[in-house]
Amino acid sequence: MLYTRRNPTCAQAINSTVLGNLNVTKKTIFTVHGFRPTGSPPVWMEDLVEGLLSVDDMNVVVVDWNQGATTVIYNHASRKTRKVAIVLKEFIDQMLAEGASLDDIYMIGVSLGAHVAGFVGKMYNGQLGRITGLDPAGPLFNGRPPEDRLDPGDAQFVDVIHSDIDGMQYFKCDHQRSVYLYLSSLRENCTITAYPCDSYRDYRNGKCVNCGISQTESCPLLGYYADNWKDYLRERDPPMTKAFFDTAEEKPFCIYHYFVDIITWNKNIRRGSITIKLRDKAGNTTESKINQ
Repeated sequence: MLYTRRNPTCAQAINSTVLGNLNVTKKTIFTVHGFRPTGSPPVWMEDLVEGLLSVDDMNVVVVDWNQGATTVIYNHASRKTRKVAIVLKEFIDQMLAEGASLDDIYMIGVSLGAHVAGFVGKMYNGQLGRITGLDPAGPLFNGRPPEDRLDPGDAQFVDVIHSDIDGMQYFKCDHQRSVYLYLSSLRENCTITAYPCDSYRDYRNGKCVNCGISQTESCPLLGYYADNWKDYLRERDPPMTKAFFDTAEEKPFCIYHYFVDIITWNKNIRRGSITIKLRDKAGNTTESKINQ
């Protein structure tokens, strides 16, 4: 189902023989949903399409494999992922024949859809422009070799947001939290900064505040603009990183980070407290007290 700025709300049905209004000279984003045990369409899909079209003039192709993904037996749905990938390759091959470039193809896969994207990327030897995996499905994929799951080598740039555990927690709503975090990156003034770090403990202890680069450069941003950091990743060996972040409890999830370093001038023990107060441009204030 094709959406463009010419038809942002009413999809045009397309396939490998009928590309419709798809403009092969523009970026094309494929969105691939995951396991749908109840058969209901993803509630976030309309927001994702709208958000993507708001940031760039592109083709947004919603991959509807709901008939294959709808089953209460997860194993049955997972076995369909490679078949979906083959259909998508036929479609992309036709795009390439019409003049499209692999550099301009970007796949966003959710849950099982992340592995669908990975299988497509493998068939093009990792030459797709980008793949984003949003909470890639764990059961039947964790611990598998790279050819059986989404892998960092499946595209020129691969980014993954992990916001949930799998298994018994699968049916909880937080399995889709990564989608809403991605959506927040499409809104103005709502960037979520991630901090490269070896462990979550080190991150929480403030040991990873400068991203390993000069203070004048931005840390990687979560979501749509994560690929702005790919030039820095190329300088790493291997060219990949793991980064951590904090969010607010509800939409739009973005928060600001401040690092406060307090240095005492002597070693004498003193009783008391330190209060830190922050005020924004609108005059709103918040404070935190450190008791000793």
